Amino acid sequence: MSNNRLGKGLEALIRSKTEIDLKPPKKRVSSKPVVTDIAINNISPNTQQPRRNFDKIAMDELTKSIEEKGVITPITVRKVKNRYEIIAGERRWRAAKLAKKRKLPAYVITVKNEAEIMEIALIENIQRQDLNAMEESEAYSVLNSKFGLSHEKIAKAVGKKRVTISNSLRLLKLPLEIRKSLRSGSITAGHARAILQGKTTSAMNKIWRTILDKDLSVRASENLFKKTIKQQKSRNSKSKQLLEVENQLIQTLGTKVNIKHKKNSGSIEIFYFSEDDLDRIIDLINSIS
Repeated sequence: MSNNRLGKGLEALIRSKTEIDLKPPKKRVSSKPVVTDIAINNISPNTQQPRRNFDKIAMDELTKSIEEKGVITPITVRKVKNRYEIIAGERRWRAAKLAKKRKLPAYVITVKNEAEIMEIALIENIQRQDLNAMEESEAYSVLNSKFGLSHEKIAKAVGKKRVTISNSLRLLKLPLEIRKSLRSGSITAGHARAILQGKTTSAMNKIWRTILDKDLSVRASENLFKKTIKQQKSRNSKSKQLLEVENQLIQTLGTKVNIKHKKNSGSIEIFYFSEDDLDRIIDLINSIS
């Protein structure tokens, strides 16, 4: 350090308060995305969009709302060459087009990869409770199979328990028609979990049809499965000879027959499903005798 520097005392070593105040502050770079108005025709939908169904009535209501008040909540997009791709908010974009809006408020964000786009779209829809059970399950499946995210990582990303993700993915094991029924809202996820206990396709379809025909609650559906399993166990415990006799009676009478056997005694149940059916069975028995 030079003698001249030392001769200036403390003032040479410490800047004055005035100098500090006069120095312009450093510019802070905001990490928050800025809302930008983007031409609707310059926006494209996301091919990884977890939503598959766009309910017509709900879309009509949203379109009328946008015609009246505009788009209140901006959509989220990313820049792809000279266009913008939707990450979250496709319903608002579709409704805004139907409302003949020219521009749409949007957050333009930068994402690392396709997996992150899927995560953001999924999280936004889950937080808004917009996805049905099948759409949610299919979205988790894409994150798991296509992008290699474990159940644990998916759970952490969307703020749910790992077992919730695993249970949701199990819905994809349902037969096609039952998955369609769940997607349309004919049955709930609770019904679907009860149906899955059927294991085989035929058992699951049988439970599903009974739920629809009798308009069963989730609890009633669970009880139905337990009853079905109990009947199956009872039937499996019967001897081969007893089952042959039971099948012969079923073919002869053309209705369900159940033989209950204990040691040297038992009973035979013959089922009928209408008064005409009962008359038919009685006539058959009389003709045999």
